[in-house]
Amino acid sequence: MKKRYYPSNSPTKLKAAPKTQPLTKQRRDGYINKIVPKAISQIRNDIATWKSALKQAQSIVYPKRIRLHNIYYDVAMDALLTSQIENRILKTLGADFVLKDKEGNVDEESTALLKSSKIYYDFVRAILDSIFRGSTVVELTSDKNGLTLSMIPHKNIIPETGTLLIDETDVNGIDYRNIREFNVWLYEFGEPKDYGLMNKAIPHVLFKRFAQSCWSELCEIYGIPPRVMKTNTQDPAMLARGEQMMRDMGAAAFFIIDDSESFEWAKSVDTNGDVYGNLIRLCYNEISLLICGAIIGQDTKNGNESKETISIGMFQDKINSDKMLVESHFNRNILNGLYLIGFLPEGLTFQFTPQEDITKLWGMTKDAMAFFNIDPDWIKDKFGIAVLSPKVNQIPAQLSSFFA
Repeated sequence: MKKRYYPSNSPTKLKAAPKTQPLTKQRRDGYINKIVPKAISQIRNDIATWKSALKQAQSIVYPKRIRLHNIYYDVAMDALLTSQIENRILKTLGADFVLKDKEGNVDEESTALLKSSKIYYDFVRAILDSIFRGSTVVELTSDKNGLTLSMIPHKNIIPETGTLLIDETDVNGIDYRNIREFNVWLYEFGEPKDYGLMNKAIPHVLFKRFAQSCWSELCEIYGIPPRVMKTNTQDPAMLARGEQMMRDMGAAAFFIIDDSESFEWAKSVDTNGDVYGNLIRLCYNEISLLICGAIIGQDTKNGNESKETISIGMFQDKINSDKMLVESHFNRNILNGLYLIGFLPEGLTFQFTPQEDITKLWGMTKDAMAFFNIDPDWIKDKFGIAVLSPKVNQIPAQLSSFFA
């Protein structure tokens, strides 16, 4: 068997590879291919199962998060929670960035290479995933098509001890923080003791699911008032006839009953489900505040422009924090690891491009036009307005006699 060589974590031991040549290091097989897949439990979760799973994850003797991540998988099916998480992740994924060399100049070739590679988006998703699910471990492998980034199942990771389990039911595993592949082919994001925001969202999702179930049952039972028919239940013929008439009532305009029989509509309940609607609305607000820091665009009854503006500003603070986290991981570990395997040159720095307030900038530009000459090419690049030539002020014909 051919012996594989994994580089050390010291960048001084390897010479930077030219940008145009293929990877200097290859890794066909990884730990991800050795992990034993397991079916996800589909039991009904409630507050008791969540507290039991959390207690097992917080165990001092042997912490395991298998049951907790099974609940994460279950609550991740919630539409609102998925929407809020995706809104936050996509803001960072869609942000522009550059790679700068040691002199501070933008490396256009390396920037274009990383932007065109799928591993960049996978890295960003994994970094932000650690905010929602806790400690996240990913692994790079290579093949003829280039690099592939795979996420190690959370259930196979014990972040408190830095252990990677090939089988989630194992007792012992791989000390992944002390192997040569760490921070070269294997990366970890998040804090060991952090369980992620999804852990705090679990009770709200479960309560919302309970309220929706009860409300749907109310609609099923009392949406159409129950029908009551009184007949002689001791007579099999009359009982069968009554049952048949009740089944056919949805299609028949009328039916005929005996003088000893009676039919009536039962009185429905007085509530329309407001108690369930209020509980669902409360859970909506709590999930939105947890993920986005504000309730944006949901409260159409009490919403107003000033409230939405403040909420968007608070949400943007979350996005800025996510960007700083992504920059930190790329500059501390990822770029150095990509250099060691020959994907990128040495000494690069990752930086998101600052966002500009175009509306404010246009107002400043218009004010400056009264005193200075503005470069037309800059206006076209910045605002998309093609400036042909200065406009000559002409006096309207109907006012020419006034100025004569």
